[in-house]
Amino acid sequence: MRTARSRTSGENFDVLFMAPSSQELEPPQNPGRFSEPTDTEVAKIKAWVLANVRGTVQADILKEDQGQNTCIFSTEFSLKVMGDIQEYFVHHNVRNFYSVSISGYHIAEAGANPISQLAFTLANGFTYVEAYLARGMHIDDFAPNLSFFFSNGMDPEYTVLGRVARRIWAVAMRDKYGANERSQKLKYHIQTSGRSLHAQEIAFNDIRTTLQALIAIYDNCNSLHTNAYDEAITTPTEDSVRRAMAIQLIINKEWGLAKNENPNQGAFIIEELTELVEEAVLAEFERIAERGGVLGAMETGYQRSKIQDESMHYEMLKHTGELPIIGVNTFRNPHGDPIPESLELARSTEEEKQSQLQRLQAFHARHAHEAPAMLQRLKDAVIDNRNVFEVLMDAVRCCSLGQITQALFEVGGQYRRNM
Repeated sequence: MRTARSRTSGENFDVLFMAPSSQELEPPQNPGRFSEPTDTEVAKIKAWVLANVRGTVQADILKEDQGQNTCIFSTEFSLKVMGDIQEYFVHHNVRNFYSVSISGYHIAEAGANPISQLAFTLANGFTYVEAYLARGMHIDDFAPNLSFFFSNGMDPEYTVLGRVARRIWAVAMRDKYGANERSQKLKYHIQTSGRSLHAQEIAFNDIRTTLQALIAIYDNCNSLHTNAYDEAITTPTEDSVRRAMAIQLIINKEWGLAKNENPNQGAFIIEELTELVEEAVLAEFERIAERGGVLGAMETGYQRSKIQDESMHYEMLKHTGELPIIGVNTFRNPHGDPIPESLELARSTEEEKQSQLQRLQAFHARHAHEAPAMLQRLKDAVIDNRNVFEVLMDAVRCCSLGQITQALFEVGGQYRRNM
């Protein structure tokens, strides 16, 4: 239930901007409070919202193919839509919303070591840069809208992952693309490694997460996600999520050294690792270039094969004990692994599922007359090679995700992996 609020916010804002949240709002109880905005007022509100809205799109199609395998459209069509998003952002002055989160996290979780994670992710980033430049966009108009997303595991290379990424990106932006200072700044999010969490001696996982969070903060990540210790066996509980949040808060509020930015700068091991990791990443760039660049390498399955090989190597080291993991393959509990008394799985209730289905059916019914024309407009935009995202901004007000996806399948094709 909505509470009373100022006319300049809340319901009034939803009505004026026609935000997606307004799709499921009940009509206002007192419509007399509202006056129909003029076209000029609507345009001003929309421009203000687009200039100030914050968030991130994570539709990184290259990592989807290489590491996550949840593609639904072809790579070519997905790249076109990603370019449409960035083009829309440029034309509408969307400066605080990232058009894509170029993600290495999923590549790492699929099995890549830190060198491959960083090399593949940066190479993907440069591929997007080239694609957007080819569409006529200026480097300084879109580079600030790009962000990155990395995993932090237990390997020493993770200690310098951020600084190496920033150095490679800044040099390329400055020397190859002639970008300004703002465009040279690589912004990245870190999530601690879910793959490093284990079901055995599950309480130890918080220790691993704490160490990973600490080196992420020392490496100056822009934002951080700490995993819950029980993610190895279940969906996180309220208690485990609170503990995960406490890791960040204790480091930021209690840990004295964290108050000093970049405390490891100048240490011999940090400087040496930075040089070694950068050299290894640049060598991987060469191997990708020899295969025709990122897209050419993807056609031969190079990235997926390398990720699988590195994943198998990690599992072999873990099972032979060459890679010591406390409580898993060494220093095992002499009393055996404790069995949790209960597992709290976060699942939707039948009532919640039915409620969502009913809302979807009601949404379809309300927009039964508008949706067909809008879906045709969406398909025409694809066929005529116009900006699809521009139409999507209108389509989401009267078409469901399923309807939009099906329409795009008809004109953009459906993803099929080459075997």
